[in-house]
Amino acid sequence: MSAVGFAMNVVFGPQWIEALFGIEPDGGDGSLEALVVLAPAVAAAGLTVAGFVLRRRPRPEAG
Repeated sequence: MSAVGFAMNVVFGPQWIEALFGIEPDGGDGSLEALVVLAPAVAAAGLTVAGFVLRRRPRPEAG
């Protein structure tokens, strides 16, 4: 999702939602487009860090 949003920002500029859908939910300032790009990127980074932390935690021995 973040990569698609980034590509849309590169191709259409910071008003790509306005260009595609003809609506201005953020008043044309590009904040919604930035949120669409940054939110999934931040979530992916957080989940990656959480995965590494959980993976390094010692597992209880079975038996």
